[in-house]
Amino acid sequence: MAPVTENRVVALVARRPLAWGAAWSAAFGVVLAAAVAADWPGWLDWIVLAVLVLPSLVATIVVLSGTPRRHFDEMSSVFSHFFVRYLALVIAVAAWSASVVVGAAISQTIQLAAEGREEEIVGIGLDVMWVIVPLVVAALWAAFVLRCAWFLTKARGWAEVPARDRIPDALLAARPGLRRAVVGLAHPVLFAVTGLAVAIAVPFAVGEFTITL
Repeated sequence: MAPVTENRVVALVARRPLAWGAAWSAAFGVVLAAAVAADWPGWLDWIVLAVLVLPSLVATIVVLSGTPRRHFDEMSSVFSHFFVRYLALVIAVAAWSASVVVGAAISQTIQLAAEGREEEIVGIGLDVMWVIVPLVVAALWAAFVLRCAWFLTKARGWAEVPARDRIPDALLAARPGLRRAVVGLAHPVLFAVTGLAVAIAVPFAVGEFTITL
């Protein structure tokens, strides 16, 4: 298949994809900080968060979805295979223990806040869930981001535009400029920083919640 002519935007980004990705994220990071400081509507905060992480997220999805699992298996040693699963089990047990403690604390708090008014318990519980669920989602998102960043280091390394990588040659083979831009934007540090920034910003986007005892 003959190469497809790239447009100017793709060609420009392909020259320094990491720099463009960092500039994009920094610009919308400033917009997000201004939105939080100015108390913009919550839905605008979510839009800015999505736009901030969009380039690196889309590039990461394209790279990892186009790279077969067997490529990573070939790069993993037996020790790393079992060590990663050991850490996953430890984290799972810790998360389960924390959920038991937090669940009991929330239950007691709701009962105290309702002061025996059973008709208010459900409402207070839903309000608490409105705050707790996004925080849990943010924590799981952070774990997902770190995991994907780790796979990116295995697939394409740390260079802005790697000379050699384990990404299949067939991925965007007809558009080399677009492939260079996508691989560059799928940088593990860029994706980790933007993804974790989203996880940290979620509590501010959700807003404040207070229970008066």
